[in-house]
Amino acid sequence: MMNRRTFLKQTGAFSAALFLPACLNKVKEEKKKPYLLVVSGWQDVNIGDIAHTPGLLHILQTHLPEATITLWKRSKSEKVEALLKKNFPEIEILYGNPDKDFTITDSKLLEAINRADVFIHGSGPSVVAANCLEAWRKITDKPFGTYGTTIQDISPSLKNLLNDASFVFTRETASIRKLREARVTKPEIRFVPDATFALNIQDEENARSFLMANNLEDRKFICVIPRLRKTPYWLIRRKSYTEEQIVEITVLNDKWKEVDHAKAREAIVRWVRETGNKVLVCPEMTYQVDIMDELLIDPLPDDVQKNVVKRGYWLPDEAASLYSKAFCVLSFECHSPIISLRNGTPAFYLRQPEDTIKGQMYYDLGFNNWVFEINDTTGKQIADRLMEVYSDYDSAQAYRKQGMDNASKLFDMGIKIVSQFL
Repeated sequence: MMNRRTFLKQTGAFSAALFLPACLNKVKEEKKKPYLLVVSGWQDVNIGDIAHTPGLLHILQTHLPEATITLWKRSKSEKVEALLKKNFPEIEILYGNPDKDFTITDSKLLEAINRADVFIHGSGPSVVAANCLEAWRKITDKPFGTYGTTIQDISPSLKNLLNDASFVFTRETASIRKLREARVTKPEIRFVPDATFALNIQDEENARSFLMANNLEDRKFICVIPRLRKTPYWLIRRKSYTEEQIVEITVLNDKWKEVDHAKAREAIVRWVRETGNKVLVCPEMTYQVDIMDELLIDPLPDDVQKNVVKRGYWLPDEAASLYSKAFCVLSFECHSPIISLRNGTPAFYLRQPEDTIKGQMYYDLGFNNWVFEINDTTGKQIADRLMEVYSDYDSAQAYRKQGMDNASKLFDMGIKIVSQFL
């Protein structure tokens, strides 16, 4: 006769066997819904820095539509938060910083870290949120990595952190050389472009309203964006600059600002006089609203100046819509050309040597003909290239498309690598 213990053991095994397929189905179902935690959004005074975040979210949603995504946003701005919620309503946005010892006390952040399968650091000028990655690995041994980040200065602590990552995607090949020199070898290291190359948001209503108010016709105006050699951040927000540093940066900027922008003005003059079309001077960063007149507009001849319009600070969705209507974008800043290229418009990057190694991304993607190393470039060369584009726009568009196709292929590769960790 079967005793009670044997009976319970056998019936328990039988019940488990019946229940097992349901469990497996549930596990299988849950595996179809990966959870991604993304840290991004470094500052809101630069449409390029804002654009990193929606660009990366679009990449992830496009390639991993089944995934749940939570955004850990570092900077806080009501306008930018509204922009993100409008375009990504299903993505939760969290704020907060780890303590100095990388401890996290915020319950929502802790819950997100607990639920997430992988932690992704978004595009940026450096591993801006290294402290967030440190907090992640203090709590868990789940995979993490960077997605389209410039990595130029590698401290011992950053080297240790990156060697513990599962993947390190740099936004140009120059960073890969830096990683090799520092002997960061353990993660999967690849070139994956700045996520701004995938920006997919627009504000057609405001852009169209501005165009109409200023008599700007589609493909009959160029955009020009100024920039000082080093950003005067002390004018934008409080930051620990000494008086000596402020003087040093101001002297550098004053030395080059007229030399640089005179070259852009030569292209403006040529454009207006040979085509009769207009020019929009616009900012990528907030401080540039205050230097537009001095550097790009006031020195122009009267017959050219009357064809120039200017725009105050804006957000990347409106900039994207407006750039999509322009003929070409000429920018001393790095990200306005990216937004332009992404939105179907040729763009020139007038690269200043102080603007870090990030500009290498243009060469890496095949946009060599549209990068002008400003110290080695004349205004005539910029103007000549602009008029070449004007004379054969179809070829320029084919060139633009080829570079963007290269970016898309690299984004695909990056997602395939990330998917291995889900």
